[in-house]
This record gives sequence, structure tokens and C-alpha cells, in this order.
Amino acid sequence: MATVLVTLMVVPGIAVFYAGLVRRKNALSTVALVLGSAAVVTLAWFSAGYSLAFTSGNGVFGGLSDLLLGQASVGTGRAHPLAPTVPEPVFVLFQLAFAMVTVALIFGAVVERMRFGAAMAFAALWTLLVYAPVAHWVWHPDGWLHTFGHLDFAGGTVVHLSSGVAGLVLAGMVGPRQGYGHEPMPPHNLMLTTLGAGFLWVGWFGFNGGSAMAAGFDATRAVLVTQAAAAAGVIGWWLLEWMSRGQPSLLGLASGLVAGLIAITPASGYVGVGPALAIGLAGSAGCWFAATWLKQKLGYDDSLDVFGLHGVAGFAGTVLTGLFASQVVNPMAQVGIQTFGALVVAAYVAAATALIAVVLRAIIGLRVKPEAEREGLDIAQHGESLDT
Repeated sequence: MATVLVTLMVVPGIAVFYAGLVRRKNALSTVALVLGSAAVVTLAWFSAGYSLAFTSGNGVFGGLSDLLLGQASVGTGRAHPLAPTVPEPVFVLFQLAFAMVTVALIFGAVVERMRFGAAMAFAALWTLLVYAPVAHWVWHPDGWLHTFGHLDFAGGTVVHLSSGVAGLVLAGMVGPRQGYGHEPMPPHNLMLTTLGAGFLWVGWFGFNGGSAMAAGFDATRAVLVTQAAAAAGVIGWWLLEWMSRGQPSLLGLASGLVAGLIAITPASGYVGVGPALAIGLAGSAGCWFAATWLKQKLGYDDSLDVFGLHGVAGFAGTVLTGLFASQVVNPMAQVGIQTFGALVVAAYVAAATALIAVVLRAIIGLRVKPEAEREGLDIAQHGESLDT
């Protein structure tokens, strides 16, 4: 059930959430990026990604024993040590859903100007070279960050911080949209975005609850605090908008919801409701600041605020996990461990993403032609539009 819920976060969740935020002429191309990447990531995960992330190897990479899933899919009845109560194919699919979410999120930073073919090649390479090793570092018992004591219950570091940093770097490599900063680029359909936010909210119960790897108290507590942080995120953004502009917006409420959900993700298996409310509020405030001030100040074109939401809230939630986690004996020492782990992952993701982008730009090019961007990627890249 958790696997199904997380998969629904990709299509339709992220797909329609993103589609409503772009201009009408790019709505279908945005959905195509999410849908296409889900298929590409699946093939990459089944071929080598799962083995690199979740088999024993060393502290940096898993082994090659489950290429093409090896023994994980032949009916031996074995279970993965991280999920001993379920058949391993279920664990494979659950972790695949996380990988699909992570890659789909990245493309929100470069919608409306990145080539579809280049994005699909990026999805495959990034899954194998970035996501799989980071997942191994943090979640596998052999992983060096895991043995160092880094806590990430459901993906604050592995999914959200990674996608936010990758999105920011990729946006810089692709370059800003034509007219960015000079022409209005409002969302074309906030009802679609709200529908997508609803799928994300419900799907997040599988995201965090399922990370307990069994139905029981840990899973239900994770779901409980997920709801608390989501509500706190909505209220936090609402109050900040009210103080700054005199009225709350629907887009702001949806953004606060996502910020609260992201922020609680790494801590969801370790905290109660009180800390969850604080984490949700902190995540919402940090994301509001990043989306409304930092982005404008630095001038980068992260189209749908992937860094401003996922990068910032992922980092904040990762650090605050050390402060609030009930199992931590020395919170300040754990905050140091959490911060170190987040910074190392961010540095690796940034460097590896830049390298992949440089190679793809040299071989096939990252960006559509100027005339295609003006026409809209729905027609230019896919030969269809919402008006036909």
C-alpha cells in the first residue's frame, strides 16, 4: 500500500502539481518530463540502480550481485535485511518509487526550456551515478554516512536535499528562461496544482509511514507527525504571506503544505507531535524566505522553486532531526553529524550533477532552440497542445 501511495506521488501527483505552475504552452511537456522520467528511472533501477544502492559492497557503493535484480526477482522468497517482514520485490518497488520521485522533482527547476531527450538521458545517468550511491551512503548498513550515525528516516537528505541541489545546479547549467525577470510567468492553472498537492499530501503517508518497513507503531507515528507538520507548514506560510502582503494565496498555502511535508520527512520516525509542529513551521519559514527573497536576490531561474522548497526544507529537516530525535543522547553532537552529512551530500550531488550536465551539453545539448521556447515546448517538442 505504501508503495502504491508513493508511486501516485509521481503520476499524477508531481505531474499535475508542476503542470499547473507552468505557462499553458508548456503544461503537456512538463507532464511528459515526469512520465518519461518515471519509465527511464524504472529501467535504470532494475538494471543496476537497486544493486548499487541496496546490496553489500563497501561504504560508497553497493555490489553488482543484483544486476537486473538478480535473486531479488526469481522467487526465492528472500527478504532484504532493511525490510525483513516483506518479500524483496516489494522493497525493490518501494525504493524505486523514491527514486522516481527524486528525479521527477529535479525537472521542476528546468521546465519550459530543457530538451526532452536530454532530460531522459540525465534521468538515467543521475539515477545510477548520484541517487544510488547517496541512498547507499545513508540507508544501507554498509554506507559510510549510515555508520557515521546520520539519521534520515524517509528521505530528507536522500530525496529532497539531493533533488533541490541538483535542480539548482541543472537550472544554472541550462540557463534562465527567455524573458525571466522581465516578463510575467504566472501559473496557468492553480486548480491543477492544488489537485497535485492533494495527491502529494496523501501519498506522503506512504512515503513516511512506509519507511518503517512494517505496519505498526513506528509507521502510524510517522503518519501522525506527517499530518501535524503538513498543517504547521500551511499555517506558517499563510501567516508570513498575511504579514508581508496582507492576504494568503492558494499557491502559498500549497507551497507551505509541501514545505512542511518535506521538513518532517527525515525526522518522521523519531519525533512526536510537538517537535513535528516546530519542524513544519521552521521548514515553511525557511522555504518562504528562499522563494520570496533569496531567489530574487541571487537571480537564479529555478522555475518551480525546487531548491527553494526541497533543498531548503530538506536541509532544515535533516539538521532539526538531530535536535529533536527521541533516540539521540547528545542533540548538539547529532546536529553536527546531521549538518556534516547534509553538506557532504549536497557537495557530491552538486559536483556530479554539473559533470553529467557538462557531458550531455557537449554531446546532445541541454536546451531547446530559442524559437521552440517562444512557441512553447508542447508544440515544439511533442506536437500537441491543450488547445488541440
